[in-house]
Amino acid sequence: MTSRPQQQQAFAMRPLLPDDVPLLAEIFRASIEELTADDYSEAQRAAWASAADDEEELGQRLARELTLVATYDGAAVGFAALAGNSRIDMLYVHPAAAGRGAGAMLADALEKLAAARGTKELSVEASDSARGFFEKRGYVARTRNTVAVAGEWLANTTMSKTLAPKEGVP
Repeated sequence: MTSRPQQQQAFAMRPLLPDDVPLLAEIFRASIEELTADDYSEAQRAAWASAADDEEELGQRLARELTLVATYDGAAVGFAALAGNSRIDMLYVHPAAAGRGAGAMLADALEKLAAARGTKELSVEASDSARGFFEKRGYVARTRNTVAVAGEWLANTTMSKTLAPKEGVP
């Protein structure tokens, strides 16, 4: 018998489904709790993660935006939402999948979709933990912000990237 090498599983992507919301809320919380500890206090992380406590509201927010879900072996491992074709509103990846390409795949897709819809510049309010990710993708810091979330103050940076025009458009 000859053994065949196992195929490497790759991330896949699909649109948001209504049944995704509870798992996406968990991904949101886990990402904040485990991936931002170097940049935000425990109280700040708890306040930030509390945005997922009302799953109905979170689901409505994601449904209003163009939301994509990254999957691995069929299971959701991350998600990203495009607001108004010009702003990445949310991009979160489960800590177990962080650094493996799911976030980059989601960002690539949102950038391509925004460009195809005629957007010339895409912005994001990047957390201190995500700033390096966006810098590597060509985003430039524009303004430093402090936002109140559930009684805590959190810092982030508004960043933007000029998108390549879609083919055939000057």
